[in-house]
Amino acid sequence: MVKNAPSPRKARVAPPSQKRPAQLTEQRAKTERRSNAAGVGAERLSPDTTWQRRHLLDLDDFSAAEIAVVLDTTDAMKEVLSRDVPRVPALRGKTIVTLFYEASTRTRASFELAGKVLGADVINVSAAGSSVQKGEALLDTIRTIQAIGADVCILRHHSAGAPYLAARESTFRVINAGDGGHAHPTQALLDAYTLRSQLGDLRGRKIVIVGDIAHSRVARSNMWSLTALGAEVVLCGPPTLLPAGLNGAAPDAEERDLPPVRVEHDLDIAIEDADAVMALRLQHERQSGGLLPSLREYARLYQVNSERMAKAKPGALVLHPGPINEGVEISTEVAHGSRSVVEEQVANGVAVRMAVLYLLLRGEQP
Repeated sequence: MVKNAPSPRKARVAPPSQKRPAQLTEQRAKTERRSNAAGVGAERLSPDTTWQRRHLLDLDDFSAAEIAVVLDTTDAMKEVLSRDVPRVPALRGKTIVTLFYEASTRTRASFELAGKVLGADVINVSAAGSSVQKGEALLDTIRTIQAIGADVCILRHHSAGAPYLAARESTFRVINAGDGGHAHPTQALLDAYTLRSQLGDLRGRKIVIVGDIAHSRVARSNMWSLTALGAEVVLCGPPTLLPAGLNGAAPDAEERDLPPVRVEHDLDIAIEDADAVMALRLQHERQSGGLLPSLREYARLYQVNSERMAKAKPGALVLHPGPINEGVEISTEVAHGSRSVVEEQVANGVAVRMAVLYLLLRGEQP
């Protein structure tokens, strides 16, 4: 853990004082999306919904209405990206800094493109090649970024709690781009958007997440977002790769604070009648030894392949947050098959991160 970092569940941001209605008429929803698309940069999101969060650190205290605001705003951003010249001046004059202490392709590139599409200045900082290699502490780096006048810092760090420390010790806004094995909120938001765009309302939909749940920040954030949206979440994996805190079964109070989900160790049972299946990468860099007998054994029991997908609902979706270990957690034919929406996830990542940046910087009611 980062020294002096608060517990991830402790640092709370006050929820909005006004909630989005649970349902909107189709015409009203179209009107909102059209007005947002035409006027990205307007101060108000809709006649009755405003955004009041300062940071995006996790989704554990987001309501379904707040998640819906992000997803609806993403619709407007998708319209911007579909234009012949996909550029708007919504964030002109704003400075965005990406600060990554871990390797990244999809998250970093999509945040950089999102900022540029919205007209912001984007500065990329990596631990490798920066003063971090000279021994500079995280807090000193944060203070340097604040001194140059950053409006937003997008932080990825190997230690859980690092974004909370940055948010507490700075005046700029902080977006968590992944902190250790704790959270990855924008990945969960783009997963929810991808699922919603394909399946519609997620209430009652069965979503299976299979693989290295214990070390996956993506799985944790998806548990919060998908259960908030009313989906039935089923976690599947070997006991050694499942967190101890599921369904209140851990002695640690923080671990007990995970959303209620169903746990199933047999993938052939878990996948029955699933609407979507998300395979997770085996994270060798976060595992200690002895958790698995072998990769071959893991692939035999938990690989998402054509035979297993035949037990899901017809047309069930296949997701993966990437990078993919083909032939281990997912077979090649499924990863690139007709059911796969992996590439759509990557494409949606730009629009979702545009929505997050816009909401944090321009979403307040004047």
